[in-house]
Amino acid sequence: MCGPIAMMLPVDRSNPTKKVIQIMLYHLGRLSAYASLGLIFGILGKGFYMAGIQQHISIIVGILMIVIVLIPERVFMKYNFSKPVYKLISNVKTSLGNQFKRKSPDALFTIGLLNGFLPCGLVYAALFGAIAMQNVTLGVTYMLLYGLGTIPMMSAVVYISNFLSIPIRSKMQKLIPVVTVIIGTLFILRGLGLDIDYISPSNMNLFVQANANCHN
Repeated sequence: MCGPIAMMLPVDRSNPTKKVIQIMLYHLGRLSAYASLGLIFGILGKGFYMAGIQQHISIIVGILMIVIVLIPERVFMKYNFSKPVYKLISNVKTSLGNQFKRKSPDALFTIGLLNGFLPCGLVYAALFGAIAMQNVTLGVTYMLLYGLGTIPMMSAVVYISNFLSIPIRSKMQKLIPVVTVIIGTLFILRGLGLDIDYISPSNMNLFVQANANCHN
């Protein structure tokens, strides 16, 4: 969701200095959202101190990410359990759309803030990292660092948006579900503990030990 929204930011294209300030306000809003999420998921991670629990969560999150992408939104809306979630997302999108009609500094900050709470595969991946920290402070720090790491790319998207045609933007949006499915698959693999370096570490490697667990 971040890329398409950044392309449509109501920034001042004629004043470079003002444009930079507006973009930074947008990023500040995103960082505020990510820090809030880091706090929530850091608290959750503190309770998931057992590696086995983390593995189950990884598999569940991965499956949910893939299911949400593959099943149309209208199908989910038929069931009561999903209506509150989609209603909340719909409200966020509506509020976000209203902010695009304004160009005040607080509007740019609010756009970034709301943007940070919208569904995004990469944010899901970062949130799982925040859970893995098993510490509230580290969870918040992890999400802030994630947000800071996205600033250069997201800023570049704002500047090059004028040079991207609508068909190219459409193709970029179609890549979002693909990336989400890939991340979801990696989550599932990670949870399965298949003893694949960096992708699916074995159960033994997920526990903190006094001595390193090395392969012979």
